[in-house]
Amino acid sequence: MAGNRTFTMIKPDAVKAGHIGAILEKINGAGFRIVAMKYTKLSAEKAGEFYEVHKERPFYGELVEFMSSGPIVAAVLEKDNAVEDFRTLIGATNPAEAAPGTIRALFATSIGENAVHGADSDENADREANFHFAGTEMF
Repeated sequence: MAGNRTFTMIKPDAVKAGHIGAILEKINGAGFRIVAMKYTKLSAEKAGEFYEVHKERPFYGELVEFMSSGPIVAAVLEKDNAVEDFRTLIGATNPAEAAPGTIRALFATSIGENAVHGADSDENADREANFHFAGTEMF
């Protein structure tokens, strides 16, 4: 998967606000191909497991609570240079600092409720995709 696939989640805030279609349109418009996707809800336990890398950070509890607060859309995306290109497409974590036209500039409301998650490395993209999808669910 290295180099040409990444993982994303449309977070509960963007799902609740009705932005799934618009975000997917931005993803497709940027040349990404969706190779796996599901509409699901993380339990607090699963959200904690997914974000375990942040367990020692002060925002961990809030992050787990937020990510288990409502449904998400999990997806694996394919494109050359997928991780880096997707990070550019979604913009800075803080939507106030995100470049105009990026997903977070358009749809995020705060640093905590920033509309989408994007893997930050090929290794994490692989781990995160496999956390949400079986190999037989990625095409």
